[in-house]
Amino acid sequence: MPDSVLYRASDAVATITLNRPEAMNALNVAAKTELLAALRRASGDGAVRAVILTGAGRGFCAGQDLKEHAATLEAGGAVSDTVREHYNPIIETITAMPKPVIASVNGVAAGAGASLAFACDFRVAAHSASFVMSFSMVGLGPDSGASWTLQRLAGSGRAAEMLMLAEPVAADRAFTLGLVTSVVPDSELGGAAESLAARLAAGPTAAYAAIKQALAFAAVHSLAESLDREAELQGRLGRTADHRGATLAFAHKQRPVFEGR
Repeated sequence: MPDSVLYRASDAVATITLNRPEAMNALNVAAKTELLAALRRASGDGAVRAVILTGAGRGFCAGQDLKEHAATLEAGGAVSDTVREHYNPIIETITAMPKPVIASVNGVAAGAGASLAFACDFRVAAHSASFVMSFSMVGLGPDSGASWTLQRLAGSGRAAEMLMLAEPVAADRAFTLGLVTSVVPDSELGGAAESLAARLAAGPTAAYAAIKQALAFAAVHSLAESLDREAELQGRLGRTADHRGATLAFAHKQRPVFEGR
């Protein structure tokens, strides 16, 4: 049986591929377990400075594997079991990762699959990609952080619309709503995601980590608290080799070279 998740690292970029194309990369227990392990591996690898998350075949991720989930319910399990054990740690790992994460959305992203994309820092979508918040179609509310990420990307009104009506949102409209960073022809998706990842991997990754921390903090704290957090982060970054090197390079009209430290 092939691995449910593939991991490849090259030139400071880790590519994590959901690998259940026959099921539109729906997430069963094995896939969720392997995905979390791959994300933690990328997060902890100092040689990796940017991450791409994508899917094999025609779909990005169809969300929860409902066939497996039905069997779990029949056996007396509960939705909250997999949310707490699998989805919450996956989303927390993506959002807390001290390096940029790019969702390369190659097809349908549904339910928790869409939530995975929304948790990433960048979303590059193929023209054929679409997003559907399908939770209500099976009598559920949002999970995998969708209640937090979706309204911050598209606004509370659009978030409620997408979650309640569960209608597919095509890539072009997703771009208009602010859900994706860019939309490219299907044939160019891989190259576009890799080009962005290479650019980020060559950048000031310590600063990128601080930016992620500052944004997450400011989303749930006051301006005064956010100002204090910014000062703390700037103090830390001001002591990095990247800051010193870039400042000196600017003063001498040279191109900075970032080391991520």
